[in-house]
Amino acid sequence: MGKLVHFEKADGIAIVTIDNPPMNVLSNQVVTELGEIFTSIAEDPEVIVTILTGSGNRAFMAGADIKEFPQLIENQDKKATVMKTHHVLNQIDFLSKPTIAVLNGITFGGGCELALTCDLRIAETHAQIGLPEIKLGLFPGGGGTQRLPRLIGKAKAKELMFTGEPISAEEGARIGLVNQVVPSGEGLEAARKLAQKIAGYSLQALSRIKRAVDEGAELAFESAVEREADLFVEVFETEDVKEGVQGFIEKRVPKFKHK
Repeated sequence: MGKLVHFEKADGIAIVTIDNPPMNVLSNQVVTELGEIFTSIAEDPEVIVTILTGSGNRAFMAGADIKEFPQLIENQDKKATVMKTHHVLNQIDFLSKPTIAVLNGITFGGGCELALTCDLRIAETHAQIGLPEIKLGLFPGGGGTQRLPRLIGKAKAKELMFTGEPISAEEGARIGLVNQVVPSGEGLEAARKLAQKIAGYSLQALSRIKRAVDEGAELAFESAVEREADLFVEVFETEDVKEGVQGFIEKRVPKFKHK
């Protein structure tokens, strides 16, 4: 079988595309390839922002590959298999670079959980988003029970998981799950424009914004502010902050080197 996840990069932007027709499901092979690609992205100094999407226009990702579930049921070490997926999802979540998911169709189950690992989500108008695992006698096992409540609040997250019913892109935006809703077929271009804007800034600052927000959310407020102060001090030691200040003084656009 050929590659199911494709990767390209240009001008500081990486585009990762899941190509597992017809519905881009999260198979074991897709998990493995996502892990390999995001390892290379983490180590690549040329990549500032990453866009993650699915091929075609039917699905970002329709969920886990249910055909693999009988094997999991018979597996004597189920937790090891589950934790392999968690490791890759955490790898994307904790990437020290901004990430944007383009939801270009059905975003169910593991697909929704994958989208939740990204910093921002752009949904096309025809996208449907949901966690239907309850309908199989299951519940979200790819971090959905943890990431979704942190994003939209416990009560709404429980409703989506208890009922298994999908929501529209517009409803996703209303509850804070989606950042932007764009016409069908325009998600990738909208993500490129957003990524280009973000990639023009210093990765030194961007990565610390991400850490300050994500790490601070798990701390008491006073500890979170102290963590922000530590990161703020760090960024003042970078070459980019000197370039940014000098550019402002000289009334020119700074040229960041991400150092």
